[in-house]
Amino acid sequence: MKTKTKKKENLEKKSDWGVPKGSLGWPLIGETLDFIASGYTSRPVSFMDKRKLLYGKVFKTHLLGTPIIVSTDPDVNKAVLQNHGNTFVSAYPKSIRELLGEHSILQMNGNLQKRLHALIGGFLRTPQLKARITRHIENCVRLTLGSWQHMQMLHVQEETKKITFEVLVNVLMSVGPGEDLDFLKREFEEFIKGLICLPIKLPGTRLYKSLKAKERLLKMVKKIVEERKSAMEKTDEKEMPKDAVDVLLRDSEEASEKQSLPLDFISGNIIEMMIPGEETVPMAMTLAVKFLSDCSVALHQLMEENMELKKQKKDSGEDYSWTDYWSLPFTQNVISETLRLSNIINGLWKALKDIDIRNLELLLNNSFTPFGGGQRLCPGLELSRLEISIFLHHLVTTYRCVAQEDEIVYFPTVKMKKKLPIKVTPL
Repeated sequence: MKTKTKKKENLEKKSDWGVPKGSLGWPLIGETLDFIASGYTSRPVSFMDKRKLLYGKVFKTHLLGTPIIVSTDPDVNKAVLQNHGNTFVSAYPKSIRELLGEHSILQMNGNLQKRLHALIGGFLRTPQLKARITRHIENCVRLTLGSWQHMQMLHVQEETKKITFEVLVNVLMSVGPGEDLDFLKREFEEFIKGLICLPIKLPGTRLYKSLKAKERLLKMVKKIVEERKSAMEKTDEKEMPKDAVDVLLRDSEEASEKQSLPLDFISGNIIEMMIPGEETVPMAMTLAVKFLSDCSVALHQLMEENMELKKQKKDSGEDYSWTDYWSLPFTQNVISETLRLSNIINGLWKALKDIDIRNLELLLNNSFTPFGGGQRLCPGLELSRLEISIFLHHLVTTYRCVAQEDEIVYFPTVKMKKKLPIKVTPL
């Protein structure tokens, strides 16, 4: 977690009233080179560890052109999450701001952010969606794993993206396999490459290419949203929403004119909500396979637990349910430990005013926050865990996997250097 201050001078001038110790490094570049270099090693926390030893758990530095305060203290970080909107607001690098736009849910604060968070979170928790999406995830996982039987070698990082992107686009817009899904995936891959890059928009630059990809994505998504809105206006029946587009359109329909959400706003945020399907969830699945391949004892215990569930379902003839996967304690522990070890997402925050962190409420009994916290708690956390649970269940009850040697790269985002190649043998 990093908290951004206004100006570099403030860090220097106000040290007498308690700005944390630290170094701002070289002019302009600060300590950015050391930070990036550590991200390409097997120990990305070395940058933090070195400074934590020198200055304490909270220290100042200068990264990516901005003086910042870095906190490695779990209690402080959770307190920041709990104080979101009052003392702290989210802040992101310029490339992210350019790509996501001013109405991005990531950059949004206040009542509108709370409203969207509640709408999407509420929809993802409905029993109807849980039953439907469990079946859909199972179908996607079985289809993908079934295609592995005759493959000499496969790359987990790429294979998991096939599952998670299709699942999420279905939840967001009810788009299934076909040309539209292929187009969305291809353009989204181009779009997301520019999230962390030099904020230069000249033709040929990474940011320029990603912005062009977003234009093409917006054109398709807006067409889907407009067609759905038109269909809604032709009927008075209030059916259960089948996806996030339905949820946002229906809320706009029932809201006053001032609170109605523009179609461009809905379309842009639907695109933004695709990010977990291309980045975070498939990466968590990949890393779970990586960590399990490094620990045969955990893999054996996971296999035993899931084989028992598979036997129960075969004997009873019942379909799997959402709760079946959540009732696997060791599987859930594997997911939690994967998220704890990998730290896939970083938090970046800006203080609205000078704050003494010693005055924050630090009496917190849980510092494990892989899905954020407070107003920024991920609304799709249960769906994400379900996807990973289903993937691991069918993987360990279908194949014996041998992972090849690979390394985790942590910059600009967490990735496997070789996409985690594995060989599989049907059980």
